[in-house]
Amino acid sequence: MISFPLAISAQENNKLLFNDSWQFHMGELTNKSDANWKNVSIPHDWSIQSDFDSRWASGTGFLPGGIAYYKKSFDVQNYSPNKKYSIYFDGVYKNSEVWINGHFLGKRPNGFIPFQYDLTPYLKEKENEILVKCDHTDYADSRYYTGSGIFRNVYLIQQNPIHFSQWGVFVTTPKIEKDEAEINIQLEIENLTDQVSGSDIITSIRNDKGEKVATGTFSLQLYPNRENYIELHLKIDNPELWEPNAPNLYDLDVRIEVDGKLMELWSDKIGIRDFKFDANKGFFLNGKNMLIKGVCIHHDAGALGAAVPKKVWKERLKTLKELGANAIRMSHYPHQDYLYDLADEMGFLVQDEAFDEWEFGKNKWIEGWNVGTPGKDGSHKDFEKWGAIDVEDMVRRNRNHPSIIMWSIGNEIDYPNDPYTHPILDEGRNPQIYGKGHMPDHPPVDQLGKIANELSMAAKKFDTTRPITAALAGVTMSNFTAYPEILDIVGYNYQEFRYEEDHAKYPNRIIYGSENGDALSAWNAVKDNDFIASQFLWTAFDFIGEAGKWPYRSSGAGIIDLAGKPKPDFYFRKSLWSDAPLVFIGIADNEEDVTKRRHISTTWSGAENDLKYVSAYTNADTVELFLNNKSLGKKKGEYDGNMIFWKVPFKSGELLLKGYNKQGKEVATHKLRTPESITDFKLIYNKENVDNILIVDIELIDKNGSLIINDDRSVTFKVPTGIKVLGLESGDLKSHEDYQSNQRITYQGKLRAYLKLSESIQQKDVSITVKVQGMNEKKLAYNK
Repeated sequence: MISFPLAISAQENNKLLFNDSWQFHMGELTNKSDANWKNVSIPHDWSIQSDFDSRWASGTGFLPGGIAYYKKSFDVQNYSPNKKYSIYFDGVYKNSEVWINGHFLGKRPNGFIPFQYDLTPYLKEKENEILVKCDHTDYADSRYYTGSGIFRNVYLIQQNPIHFSQWGVFVTTPKIEKDEAEINIQLEIENLTDQVSGSDIITSIRNDKGEKVATGTFSLQLYPNRENYIELHLKIDNPELWEPNAPNLYDLDVRIEVDGKLMELWSDKIGIRDFKFDANKGFFLNGKNMLIKGVCIHHDAGALGAAVPKKVWKERLKTLKELGANAIRMSHYPHQDYLYDLADEMGFLVQDEAFDEWEFGKNKWIEGWNVGTPGKDGSHKDFEKWGAIDVEDMVRRNRNHPSIIMWSIGNEIDYPNDPYTHPILDEGRNPQIYGKGHMPDHPPVDQLGKIANELSMAAKKFDTTRPITAALAGVTMSNFTAYPEILDIVGYNYQEFRYEEDHAKYPNRIIYGSENGDALSAWNAVKDNDFIASQFLWTAFDFIGEAGKWPYRSSGAGIIDLAGKPKPDFYFRKSLWSDAPLVFIGIADNEEDVTKRRHISTTWSGAENDLKYVSAYTNADTVELFLNNKSLGKKKGEYDGNMIFWKVPFKSGELLLKGYNKQGKEVATHKLRTPESITDFKLIYNKENVDNILIVDIELIDKNGSLIINDDRSVTFKVPTGIKVLGLESGDLKSHEDYQSNQRITYQGKLRAYLKLSESIQQKDVSITVKVQGMNEKKLAYNK
């Protein structure tokens, strides 16, 4: 048995991270004593630890599902039969079933929704065992990679008989003015005793300097064996508002005291902001009109699958900040709990989304995108029973995050002929369509309005402060239904050509881009139309799944690769979204590639006098290109519907791009030097400790420091006891190397390593050895 002493602090909302000392068994479980248990830490994704194989599904990245079990044995320190004990899972994929000491607690089909069970009737002071079953046998159940297992955090919760209900604190800011903001706090408090208890509800709000800016004490009679409700009102003078460029947060504490004794403390960070969408003017935050520059993301991170540590996502969000993005769409399901915390802290507007399908299954491609016969497994099987409940839980869990500005009840539910259809598909323009025209044997689109209304009401049952939306793929069909009218704001996927027409036809409809391609015209459709609030680019990061034919395991749709490294198109997007002066050189072999930004290289190499197309991604007023110190001419730094480029016969040496402001002052440069043979490699890392994770980047270089992209080498990590290689990621979409190995081949000269440090190793000075094939090894020092 694995013993786990438990000590819980009220200062942490009575929640203890419960991720350590779990054991895992792959396959059905007939006899626990004979099972092949191995020690694992949560979060854990067993699919990413499996082998890529063409017999699995392209939609989920050619990785398997299956059935597996987790168990954990633990003792409870300071156990009291008068306390309430609960287990909280942030997400288990999927069809999870949970037992404590042999007693069945429940089942949750949806793998992306958090859930909580009461352990109290069955818990003991010593030798408790929790068992979790996950059933992901229908491995081709999604259009993207889901992962498998307990892939998110687990918490154990200890509470007094008088305590806050699950998700029982809701904070809103109903009135915000320059000199004062009203804070409304709705509390649901359970009294599990048999007596009426007089209580004091004590609240305090502190700013980022730790200074109290609001306090209050309120009396409440707590009636026995029921949930009690109170609504509190506080005011803050001269509030510091939350917005992407200044994500100001306050610390809120709410205490329940009975006869001067603390029953429970709830602590969280809150933000004060006001926003609105306007059918003619777009989006306003804190009274200021602004464009939402958004990206869509999935929850995986290459080598780590769906079990992604907080530090990794923090690094990824830093990259999005560099891009100039100010918004994230959580496609197409609720994401990890800490990702919303990071969005609050780092300043990202968030669209939180519930589903990719409702009552009918979409096509799940097995052999490759739009290849062969699709499967139909998926979450729709449990939608009738669980759909509204899942929406309610999504909203209750996340409604205190100031970053969230809308609740989405679905993505591309109206995808033409997948599954819904309408006679209008025999005419008009349909950028996304399965099959040809109207398909009468498919379900009619008419019923979408009814289901949308049910889901909208489920969300508004617990939050009326944010609009309800959905991302529509088949607006041409949905306009014949009540579906768009049910929504407060209507997302259009890849339908920029409909913006002006639909705005004229439906003047009261608030339209925004909920999923968009990377074409310059798609961005101009937002920039040039005041009534369009946003663009959500598909997609920020490459993700596993939605792949073409084997051996590809990803669509490669991101502007950032699987390792979190920017691709050339990242810098084109940055030139549109960022205010920081930028010039960036992209090189193509023909005019079509340079204008469509395909097959772009960032290396200046080739045969003498081969014609190269050198593109400038820039937000400077003027750009000038130099080859070996000779100017090749200046051009205006405006795309004007077309890309900026020069036709340049190749000559070995140095390519230099300069950017100038309107006054002619140089504000940015980018330089490429023709690479020579590989002579060395760089190690790049920072030791900021989040989740005990160390991220290390390797780059292959020549004697001048130029990146070598055409001489990839095997890299081996030798780590001391106490450090674990979580995964090595090159970004190569066709690589099937073992993610659990300490060795991997670079891709285009780069490799990223994710290392996990134990608590004990962080108290020591240690070194990690990195060996690159054909070169002397290097030591990476980690000092306590």
